[in-house]
Amino acid sequence: MALRLVLAVLAPALAAAGAPALGINYGQVADNLPPPQAAAVLLRALNATRVKLYDADSRVLSAFAGSGADFTVGLPDRLVPRLAADPSAASAWVRANILPHLPATSITAVTVGNEVLTGTDTAMLRSLLPAMEALHAALAACNLTSRVAVTTAHSLAVLSSSFPPSAAAFRRDVLPYMSPLLGFLAKTGAPFLINAYPYFAYKADPGRVDLSYVLFEPNAGVSDAATGLRYDNMLHAQVDAVRAAICRANYGKAVEIRVSETGWPSQGDEDEAGATPENAARYNGNLMRLVAQGKGTPAAPGEPMQVYVFALFNEDQKPGPASERHYGLFKPDGTPAYDVGVKAPTISGWKGNGSRSDNGTGGGTGLVVAQGPGGADGVGPGTGYYTVSAAANKVKRRRWCVESLLVAAVVAMASGLSWS
Repeated sequence: MALRLVLAVLAPALAAAGAPALGINYGQVADNLPPPQAAAVLLRALNATRVKLYDADSRVLSAFAGSGADFTVGLPDRLVPRLAADPSAASAWVRANILPHLPATSITAVTVGNEVLTGTDTAMLRSLLPAMEALHAALAACNLTSRVAVTTAHSLAVLSSSFPPSAAAFRRDVLPYMSPLLGFLAKTGAPFLINAYPYFAYKADPGRVDLSYVLFEPNAGVSDAATGLRYDNMLHAQVDAVRAAICRANYGKAVEIRVSETGWPSQGDEDEAGATPENAARYNGNLMRLVAQGKGTPAAPGEPMQVYVFALFNEDQKPGPASERHYGLFKPDGTPAYDVGVKAPTISGWKGNGSRSDNGTGGGTGLVVAQGPGGADGVGPGTGYYTVSAAANKVKRRRWCVESLLVAAVVAMASGLSWS
């Protein structure tokens, strides 16, 4: 289904009682993004009330004060060993990045690092759980553990195999770190986050992987002989593979699974099969419809999936193949990357540094902003490159960058753009 048609029915469906909220990853690895106030306009148009950041950018969090959006913020990889070695660093990070924004901005989770367990840095692997424990203790000292969960996101590469789903298990080299981490999640009630991209399976073997199967469209489906369950889309099979691996590690009933990243690129290199605007619209549109309907996976039909779509904007400074820079629902100027059918107010008139290109006299958004300070993590200006994770890639790439400048707070917003 075209995304244009899906979004026509998304708003009332998502607003219905008990309907799961749509999540959006708000990445900022670019030098041409609009300020967060403009991003708020687009998120409101999408009816997205859950936002995931890859840092704890104070400018974004301040801009969303009073919006009603729930934020997941990230503690960057480079700080993980520091928190593991010095618990006082966790307290300092909470004081600098969490406390100033509560309760005006809702922060519901912190991800410690990103895909750490599929990296090759043994010091990082050993530091992950101690860093998570230190951060949880720092939040407990502020009586925030009932409000803010501590977790971390994983690539599907933590699995030794993913099909059939019932046979999935964590890799042997990962299991010594994963088992105690699952224990921590079960004890604290935090979710297990997985970055899952059916696109990579299609890209790797377009001749054998059914495009309809990965795009949530009618197809013959595949069956898991051990369970008798039938799968009509790959994302459900990937999530149930993670579920089986967790159950095999004896934590299945106590840990919720959330899809922290999934999406489809609208453009790619010549050898990146399927990276087209049409396929991106079909994948994200059908995914959003699935979320709005509150459907669970075949192994857990009564548990609606919580999903974060990757991503809000195309990000021009991401390394790797062209697809990495084209996962956005929107271009940096706020126009749709493909036909999303969202009638959001224009956000044109913004320069990449967050200032107006029309001397504040045009643009039609009604937004007036103040330039904010740099720095996002209470320690320094850099956080890290966060590229889309391919399950086939067993070695996680280290990513470093300086985030694009944004602004600190809304001075005034047009009443028509307020969040309900």
